[in-house]
Amino acid sequence: MFDSAAREAHRSQEPLAVRMRPRTLDEVLGQRHLLGDGTPLRRLVESEAPMSLFLWGPPGTGKTTLAYVVAGVTERRFVEVSAVSAGVKDVRAAIDQAKKELGMTGRQTVLFVDEVHRFNKAQQDALLPAVENRWVTFIGATTENPFFSVISPLLSRSLLLTLEPLSDDDIRAVLDRAWRDPRGLGGRVRPAPEAVDHLVRLAGGDARRSLTYLEAAALLVPDGEITVETVEKAVDKAAVRYDRQGDQHYDVISAFIKSMRGSDADAALHYLARMIEAGEDPRFLARRIVIFASEDVGMADPTCLQVAVAAAQAVQMIGLPEGRINLAHAVIHCALAPKSNAVIKAIGAASDDVRRGLIGQVPGHLRDGHYPGAAKLGHGKGYQYPHDFEHGLVRQDYAPEEVRDRRYYEPTRHGAETHVADRWSKIREFLRGRA
Repeated sequence: MFDSAAREAHRSQEPLAVRMRPRTLDEVLGQRHLLGDGTPLRRLVESEAPMSLFLWGPPGTGKTTLAYVVAGVTERRFVEVSAVSAGVKDVRAAIDQAKKELGMTGRQTVLFVDEVHRFNKAQQDALLPAVENRWVTFIGATTENPFFSVISPLLSRSLLLTLEPLSDDDIRAVLDRAWRDPRGLGGRVRPAPEAVDHLVRLAGGDARRSLTYLEAAALLVPDGEITVETVEKAVDKAAVRYDRQGDQHYDVISAFIKSMRGSDADAALHYLARMIEAGEDPRFLARRIVIFASEDVGMADPTCLQVAVAAAQAVQMIGLPEGRINLAHAVIHCALAPKSNAVIKAIGAASDDVRRGLIGQVPGHLRDGHYPGAAKLGHGKGYQYPHDFEHGLVRQDYAPEEVRDRRYYEPTRHGAETHVADRWSKIREFLRGRA
């Protein structure tokens, strides 16, 4: 009786996120693409054979939870090693104990390595024998791309499962379960709908963060209603009035784009921060910046698109909160870059002509002459290879006759596009027979 009471008292002191950790795969919210019938996780749970896998995804998406569930459902020993503090000695000790347990009792072990990308090559090498010989069911969790951070021999012997940020509905379900369930708050407090909205925005797809904030707010009102003001006070984050499906969404993103276009880096950063703090999907923001780099900067600063794409890839790789730095980097670059909309005007003008029927036949000398019978049709005949000529240029027709004199790309004199304008002017005059 005393032991049971002591265990219950200890459990009540555990963080809410730990108490609410799912016990079965059916209790796991989100990650539906990984939990269906016949998926690797289902096979791992339903079979007795050891399996090694990597769980790659942003924080709070359920990597540790899934490892616990696998161990609990299959009644395997669960051994957790943190790559932040463990070394080769700790890894080998865990493996040796797992081998002894397997040999003496036949019981398998789940060896869970959190933040596995922090292990160096020697530490990762220490895992190979256990994975190779299936002494353990190895599960490695990482927030970074394993193809860059994990050694190939270990990765090739394991399955790679990608976890996605939880949706707003998933986070709402997590919060709803937490305040109702006896393992959680047991209905002692109830968050108002507006407070739930705020918690969802703050979570940013991170279930653990949502439960941490809910628990902090509940401490301020042991019995009663959790309001937006309670949440603001508990986590020191003001509620940002921002509806991702309504007018505010379109107004703020519009102001964000127009601030970058107007070269006001401070204003652009304000709107960026406003959207991030409101829980806007960082991938949406990254896509808008990539579009802006070509639409509003273009050839005036060709490196702008490179920076924007790199920021988008970085956000995809590391997520928030660190990803906001990469977004800010790209926003500042875009805002301060010289501006040109010549690229979007060029493709727009070309598309307009095509829609109006100005298409015409591809000139014969440009047609594919490699397939059998092409020569008899005269395809490719008379084509002059530019590399055989001085400066890599030769005067010949490239466009169909219907659009031969159309001018689509009209570069500005802004930034690097000044040099592009000079070069394009000379090339165009030469190709059109005016030089």
